Amino acid sequence: MQKLLLFLILSSCLPALWGQGELSSRIDALLKTLPEGSEVGISVYDLTAKKSLYTHRDTKLSRPASTLKLLTTITALSRTDADDPFRTEVWYKGTIEQDTLRGDLYVIGGFDPEFDEFSMDTLVNKVAAFPFSVVEGKVYGDISMKDSLYWGAGWAWDDTPEAYQPYLSPLMYHKGMVTVTALPGAVQGDTAKVFCSPESSYYTLDNAARTRTPSAGKFTVTRDWLQNRNNITVTGNVEGRRTTDINVYSSQDFFMHAFLEKLRDKGIDVSSEYAFSVFAPDSLSTCMARWECPVQDVITQIMKESDNLNAEALLCRLGAQATGKKYISAQEGIAEIKKMIKYLGHNPDHYKIADGCGLSNYDYLSPALLVDFLKFAYSRTDIFQKLYKALPVAGVDGTLKYRMKQGKGYKNVHAKTGSYTAINALAGYLKAANGHEIAFAIMNQNILSAAKARAFQDKVCEVLCE
Repeated sequence: MQKLLLFLILSSCLPALWGQGELSSRIDALLKTLPEGSEVGISVYDLTAKKSLYTHRDTKLSRPASTLKLLTTITALSRTDADDPFRTEVWYKGTIEQDTLRGDLYVIGGFDPEFDEFSMDTLVNKVAAFPFSVVEGKVYGDISMKDSLYWGAGWAWDDTPEAYQPYLSPLMYHKGMVTVTALPGAVQGDTAKVFCSPESSYYTLDNAARTRTPSAGKFTVTRDWLQNRNNITVTGNVEGRRTTDINVYSSQDFFMHAFLEKLRDKGIDVSSEYAFSVFAPDSLSTCMARWECPVQDVITQIMKESDNLNAEALLCRLGAQATGKKYISAQEGIAEIKKMIKYLGHNPDHYKIADGCGLSNYDYLSPALLVDFLKFAYSRTDIFQKLYKALPVAGVDGTLKYRMKQGKGYKNVHAKTGSYTAINALAGYLKAANGHEIAFAIMNQNILSAAKARAFQDKVCEVLCE
């Protein structure tokens, strides 16, 4: 009887052990295909069976690139006030008498990273609906939510004027960037047609691009970023429709300039001059307009498009919510992430977090830590539902739109990507053929070929899905 019982126990365990052994051998074989000199750390955890499936140097510190956004987002979503929207408000102090606002206007920034031209128009229309056409007082922007540092620690100065590195401010308009679209003219050699959005006198445009003229050189959009000038210059050959984004210097000034410009377009007599000051409400204060952005919209943009601005806005808000203070620095938000790291059983001092988006070269995490954050999110339905719907889906959308378009990974892998020079990472969730939910993190380092790193990650996901 005892022999029979032992046989039955072994019979039930051996297939699982054999399957896990095959999984390990297949991933081990893939490791040998990586370029010599590169490194990789891998952690795979079965959320259904609650056990580790595979590890390879999973505690090794690596630069996470944009997979760091998972830590920022999961920590922010763990708060009880996680669903509070991002707000931008307009208040006035004073009185309205005979078509004149005798008092001051305040635009209060809440670091809404999704505040676009439609948001601005809506806010301006609400202000213009009040019974005045003259503003007698001054106009202020309140940017006291955040400190004055407009870039994160370790961000590269020469990455400006790239749109993925905007100038951070509690007052953001169109993500602190201008979208430039060029179209070929009717005749070869003609000046190309160039359009900018949003339209504003805050910047100037110099169009020297040529229609179907290879000798004009590569199509380029730039500005004199070394001198912090907003003189957008377009040059080069335009064969077909070309669209690119370029950041502009001083996001809060871009916002305030556009706000006043649009007020004047509505017939409001208001000065083009403005200043920045902290709003302190009193008995004569009235809220004129408010724009709110749902947190889910911000998180979806963070995950699907790996938006650095959105991640930094979420980090700042995390610090503000936790401390209740003004002039929040990145450190207040990072302190909350470190608390989560400690809660998950890790020593925060064993990792380095310099920003909220992973753009910094100072960031260092491990695959094991990423997976523990994913495990925590999975254990909390309120967090997991928001995170999972925001993650890119393999072969479908976001930064995974053109990856794993065939095979078992297609539509089955929901994960955050992370990449810059010599760094490539992928972390998220997938479902195995046996129906088990899997959390994983793959961090390739020192690999100059991003294509080879992505191919390796996709093959590992395929093995896990099988």
